[in-house]
Amino acid sequence: MTTSTKGRPRRMPGWAKALSAVVLVLVVLFAGLRLSVLPGLKDLFGTETHDRSGPALLKSIQDISRYDAASGNFQVVVDLEKDTKYLPDALRGTRTLYVGAGTVDAYVDLGKVGEDDVTVDEDRTSATLRLPHAALGKPALDPDRSYAVSKQRGLFDRLGDLFSDNPNGEQAVQQLAVRHIRDAAEESELTRRAESNTTGMLKGLLGSLGFKEVEVTYGT
Repeated sequence: MTTSTKGRPRRMPGWAKALSAVVLVLVVLFAGLRLSVLPGLKDLFGTETHDRSGPALLKSIQDISRYDAASGNFQVVVDLEKDTKYLPDALRGTRTLYVGAGTVDAYVDLGKVGEDDVTVDEDRTSATLRLPHAALGKPALDPDRSYAVSKQRGLFDRLGDLFSDNPNGEQAVQQLAVRHIRDAAEESELTRRAESNTTGMLKGLLGSLGFKEVEVTYGT
């Protein structure tokens, strides 16, 4: 008695299974890339964002004796390009166009004013104050008003982003934007405005205390 084997399904060879697995991985990877390029397709899967950050911890407290007398708003367009020798930009290289917006404060450190820097006459109607020159604070980049306009990356850079912990990082252009904003603040009249505002504040304050003549000078 013989049994027919025509109706039995043929087993898939091992190499065919491995090839199918590789193809499946490539399809999933390609689909993920397509979703990252086309933001509208992400909504089809109901993407949700959860904030599982821990509470902010207070590390230290510092007393501030400076008077913030002026603040400047700045904006700079950063065009940062990185090339590789002997390779075309299509293979290796990046170019980022970034708009950076931030503020810089100008202040007068009243904590540096000593007893010898303040002179008051006997009638307490005239006062002379010598203050340090106004200084600039650190530029503060505003993330809500700063953004990348365009990003161009070579093929190798795109592949590297797939395996990077921080793909498309903008740290380099942000640091460059902060540097340009600081340079612009140094070339502006922000410190002069701060000294003028400080003088006006002190004259108004001492005038309310009965002083009729108030002279404010600035020096090192």
